Amino acid sequence: MTIIEQIRKELFDLNQKYIDEADDNYDFWNNHIKYVVSEAVNLAKTHNADLEIVELGALLHDIALVAKVGTKADHNTNGAVIAKELLTKYNYPQDKMDRVIGCVLNHRSSKNATNFDELCVADADIIAHFYNIPNAFVIGVKKHNFSRPEQFMTWLAGDYDDLSPATKLAFRDRFNGIMKTLFNDLWENV
Repeated sequence: MTIIEQIRKELFDLNQKYIDEADDNYDFWNNHIKYVVSEAVNLAKTHNADLEIVELGALLHDIALVAKVGTKADHNTNGAVIAKELLTKYNYPQDKMDRVIGCVLNHRSSKNATNFDELCVADADIIAHFYNIPNAFVIGVKKHNFSRPEQFMTWLAGDYDDLSPATKLAFRDRFNGIMKTLFNDLWENV
């Protein structure tokens, strides 16, 4: 079994435990992480980044949330600790482990990325929000108390603005199509 398969299994087990035990029964894999992994791998190919590092970083980027360790605000730092424990368990080489941990630590904004591996995971985390718009609206209502379309529009536009310049350019047409579909006349007036 490869390291990616081992980590994926660990993540799936934790995800199922979360679904079974948490009040919200949120499915991190199907609602978010699978999209991050897919997009991160695509971005890694575009940026000639290390596919293994990027895929592991994408798999582990929200591991602290799935494991219910700490808060959303510190999930990247707690996730780095969990990622280190898991990768150490599988005797993953230290130099590669440090790079995966960097992806977990810096996934919250492309502005924090220190290399292309981290950039791929950070940008993929943002783009994943646009794969599952119904989930984004549920989060907007439940966690941010949004009640007006303008609030959602501003929030999604803020996500887009946080992308790295190259990814923002590549994603622009798709983003504008999504925003026009969701917000119609409101988006045209922006």
